[in-house]
Amino acid sequence: MGNINEITDNPALAGDGVAGGEGREESEGDEGFATRQLHAGYDAPRHLDSSSVPIYATAGYDLHNAARGSRAANGLEPGAHLYSRVGNPTPEVLEGRLASLDGGIAAVAFSSGMAAISSTILNLADHGGRIVSTRDLYGGTFDFINNLLPALGVGVDYVDTVDDEQQLEAAIGPDTRLVFLESVSNPTTRITDLDLVARVAHRHGVAVVVDNTLPTPYLFRPIEHGADIVVYSTTKAINGHGNAVGGAVVDAGKLDYGPDNHVDDEERSTQGGVKPRYPQFNSFVHNISDEAHGQRRSFVDAYGRKAFIQRLRLKYLRLLGAEPGPFESYLTLQSLETLDVRLDRAVSNTLTVARFLDAHPHVTRVDYAGLPDSPDHALAERDYPRGVGTVLAFTLEGGVEQANAFIDATQVFTYLTNIGDSKSLIVDPARTTHREFNADQQRAIGVEPTTIRLSIGLEDSRDLIADLERGFQAAYGQA
Repeated sequence: MGNINEITDNPALAGDGVAGGEGREESEGDEGFATRQLHAGYDAPRHLDSSSVPIYATAGYDLHNAARGSRAANGLEPGAHLYSRVGNPTPEVLEGRLASLDGGIAAVAFSSGMAAISSTILNLADHGGRIVSTRDLYGGTFDFINNLLPALGVGVDYVDTVDDEQQLEAAIGPDTRLVFLESVSNPTTRITDLDLVARVAHRHGVAVVVDNTLPTPYLFRPIEHGADIVVYSTTKAINGHGNAVGGAVVDAGKLDYGPDNHVDDEERSTQGGVKPRYPQFNSFVHNISDEAHGQRRSFVDAYGRKAFIQRLRLKYLRLLGAEPGPFESYLTLQSLETLDVRLDRAVSNTLTVARFLDAHPHVTRVDYAGLPDSPDHALAERDYPRGVGTVLAFTLEGGVEQANAFIDATQVFTYLTNIGDSKSLIVDPARTTHREFNADQQRAIGVEPTTIRLSIGLEDSRDLIADLERGFQAAYGQA
């Protein structure tokens, strides 16, 4: 297992003095997913031979002497750690493992999924950039994109469907830095043709950022379909036990930072000359340079194809204080070891529940791409052979009174706004997870006042169905 345990390297070798998780792309002959979810990113001899990943409960690290401290601060001391706000050995193992599972070159762990999403978007779009997105997003993500980003000087261009080639082409302009989407949308499980999106975006040198929280890398690996950056709320299925909040960003290492990546001729004509797509990665940065010795470096100069992930760590993780704690990272690592086993069972349960609901007379619509009558079923079969995940939504006939009675009557399902837990969860998104949308916006993404979202766990499926029948009995007087 030696090769798999060596994918966590210290970027201090590259000059930032900050440790972090690195991965490698999967190739023929590499270890399988189950093996890597147990071993990747961890080398026991580097951690006093502990068989389990240790919890490094420390804020700082002994630099030993002034000379070593100076070398560490300038990124010249391999393996050195400076301060746990920038890097801690426990989350670094998580970073290495996630990078390996997704086929990326490196990853950064965050204290929450929203920290990962917001930092990623700002890292690409700061200094006056724009993003292209749909509104079919988790409510917190939509709130950030729709309300906070414009206040931070980042523009937003919405499309009805991000994988409509004509709409996407029309939305991409000279200041567009990224296309943002969810691989499987929350809560209606709409699926995007990521290969198409990547093909269009890359024609313009624009990055594709995918929130892959619902399927996780076990069910879908966005990098294999053209994604440049993958983001997660690890709180959800990756953790799977609802006991640790966290997020992560995985870098495919394919972003084009070079001088040839600029707006096309037609766009340039209105800009008064060549305009680089990502000027922030090629600009001089003091704290990664050594001006005393005439060295002035940009992130591209210092880190090459890892410029995005290192700028993300040094600018946003460090300055916004979004580093995850070692204990939360440890809990997530423990959960990650059983990801494939948990998801296989939960996906099977989800399909059973979806079929039950689809046949029920008091259900007007079931949103689950795993069902044959879903508009995205063909795409699901092509890109998600293991299933599309453990979240589904269904809409009841009647009004809010019926929805409330249904929810209140359930006993196995817990009324809780998380998803991806080993325990099954129920919630009404119009009043909870998607309250940031007004009524018209909710309807546009398929959320009605009587829409109910389920996150299916590991219970016996017959008990879940019996609990749903209890809800129908309370709402309509019959199962």
